[in-house]
Amino acid sequence: MSLIEIDHVSVTFRAKGREVRAVEDVSFSVDEGESFGLVGESGSGKSTILRAICGMAPVTAGTIRIGGKALPSPRGSGFATQVQMVFQDPYASLHPRHTIDRTLSEPLAIHGLRDSDARVVQALQDVGLPPGFRFRYPHQLSGGQRQRVAIARALMLQPRILLLDEPTSALDASVQAEVLNLLSRLREERGLTFLMVSHDLAVIDHMCDRILVMQHGRAVEQMRREDLAQARMTTPYARSLFDASADRMLG
Repeated sequence: MSLIEIDHVSVTFRAKGREVRAVEDVSFSVDEGESFGLVGESGSGKSTILRAICGMAPVTAGTIRIGGKALPSPRGSGFATQVQMVFQDPYASLHPRHTIDRTLSEPLAIHGLRDSDARVVQALQDVGLPPGFRFRYPHQLSGGQRQRVAIARALMLQPRILLLDEPTSALDASVQAEVLNLLSRLREERGLTFLMVSHDLAVIDHMCDRILVMQHGRAVEQMRREDLAQARMTTPYARSLFDASADRMLG
């Protein structure tokens, strides 16, 4: 069953008196429990789709459905219990003056959930951080540790879907692999559905069951992981992305 449906969606911004068509007539679906990747160069519209799902970008045509239901605008309070997003820069996405404890407790307080102390400790353990990290500030953590906190925060309300916007591109290569393996483990343990954005086919190959290649706001080609692994692309643009990532994928 399709949990996420993007049905002929377009996103148009108006800037300095002109229209910018960030996404044009894109359609795809993501099954429950699947990890689906959006790949393309900067400006291809892939991150805009994630923002459109969250209500952070204007959908000017088409429909977005979660669990078969069209998303309301603005998003209701129940949206956060279904869908959460992990951003590219873990330092920018965490409040610099809030302790990790406050950052993780806040979603629980907003939604009236109890036992926050136990939930925060468990969340830290789930992402491989000791309980003592509760009372640290973001600047006291490494980039990888901050991204683990961002993932823990996204999971506090036990959503079904994680939107992952270049979640490791700001991290060192060795830390990237740790975070990607953490995400894979959490997906398997919790039955999560991933919609993941990356400019790097090597990352998408590691994480995703199916892939949509985007260019200039349009869907160019969709393929399965096996097609990617065997270099079965049908468009020159998808081939160029594969060639650029081939060494890392083979490694």
